[in-house]
Amino acid sequence: MRIGHGYDVHRLAAGRRLVLGGVEIPYELGLLGHSDADVLTHALMDALLGAAGLWDIGHAFPDTDPAYEGISSLLLLERVMEMLRGKGYKVSNADVTVLAQRPKLAPYIPEMREKLAEILRVDTGRINVKATTEEGLGFTGAGEGIAAHAVALLEET
Repeated sequence: MRIGHGYDVHRLAAGRRLVLGGVEIPYELGLLGHSDADVLTHALMDALLGAAGLWDIGHAFPDTDPAYEGISSLLLLERVMEMLRGKGYKVSNADVTVLAQRPKLAPYIPEMREKLAEILRVDTGRINVKATTEEGLGFTGAGEGIAAHAVALLEET
């Protein structure tokens, strides 16, 4: 068994879509980034890559490469899974926490879990997603950005 931790943060900005866990969430602001800026999926990818000893998403998908501009993070997650399978790993489980003052994410979590579980090739019961506010503290509490932490456990196939 191998465990990895991932963290990501993106600034909220006007004129962008808000995508978390591959789900577009109606909100007046979106996350700023080279790809779709899906912090939840980015943190998960970093946890998976870290568990496998494969660096991080910045090395795998550099933001200086125009091929990744505006790309869906779910597509990148599929590529991460190909890398893991190539190294002889499969996902055992993952747990992700999103830190966001707004919007409320609970109604969207079941769809996020389904999308992620499908790509990770696991039952939805092996993927946990939760959201919390920071009670107005820090940049996430002030509504300036959204962050996510993820932990993933890999097994050898």
